[in-house]
Amino acid sequence: MSAAHSPSPATPVLDRIRVGSAPDSWGVWFAEDPAQTPWRRFLDEVAEAGYEWIELGPYGYLPTDPGRLREEVARRGLNVSAGTVFTALHRGPAVWDETWEQVSRVAALTRAMGAEHLVVIPSFWRDDRTAELIEEPELTAGQWHHLASGMERLAREVRDTFGLGIAVHPHADTHIDTEAHVARFLDATDPGLVNLCLDTGHYAYCGGDSVKLIETYGERIGYLHLKQVDPDILADVVRDGTPFGPAVGRGVMCEPPRGVPELEPVLAAAQGLGVDLFAIVEQDMYPCPPEQPLPIARRTRAFLRSCGA
Repeated sequence: MSAAHSPSPATPVLDRIRVGSAPDSWGVWFAEDPAQTPWRRFLDEVAEAGYEWIELGPYGYLPTDPGRLREEVARRGLNVSAGTVFTALHRGPAVWDETWEQVSRVAALTRAMGAEHLVVIPSFWRDDRTAELIEEPELTAGQWHHLASGMERLAREVRDTFGLGIAVHPHADTHIDTEAHVARFLDATDPGLVNLCLDTGHYAYCGGDSVKLIETYGERIGYLHLKQVDPDILADVVRDGTPFGPAVGRGVMCEPPRGVPELEPVLAAAQGLGVDLFAIVEQDMYPCPPEQPLPIARRTRAFLRSCGA
């Protein structure tokens, strides 16, 4: 840790921020993949790195039997903050049944683990490995209507059935990505139902200002993902039109405090909202060598402590 990030009497106390990490920071993107860290090793190492909170990651990566999973996380001193689902609700009512089937599985396990949040990621408009165009990057007015009304319906059903709140995650190569798209989505949805998961890395990747978003839409920020972008690699990614998956392989998401945005102002702005927020470290590293994640996780946890979290 550099002197610039050493704890000092002036370091703020971020007592409304609950820090955790996620399988993503161990190179996990899929339920099963031989290139990924085995789930037992992830649980062992995330606890060893000093985190108390985790996300479930892709459904099926961790055990899906609630009793077994409770035992596995409890004996490592861990707790679950959220589950994650991908949706394509802009496609309209025709996808609802399929969407609800997979959401229900994840939401049930999330609730059984005592968590209160479901992170909802929109579907990609291009393949994150091949760059093949799946859909147009811009939605029509009708598709925006389906997206907003579908998310509101999802929020109601998840709340009424499982007692969870949803946090929609703006994400690179999806239809909710840039400042303009995020603002349009928030303005089109009910603030009493739909909150945002602000991912600092994805928002910077797409040109957004996290502090500005917190200051403008603070009442909609229900959850945080902490990550940074390497600005030099990002410039190449934008120039080359590189899809998100290969961009991650090139190291576009980097270890803090080496990238942007600066996390200290983001955390201070989040603390200023006066509500309890999870801030889950989620450094995209798929794929990565098995020995790479733990040292990064330790350093990142130390850095966040130096920020007061």
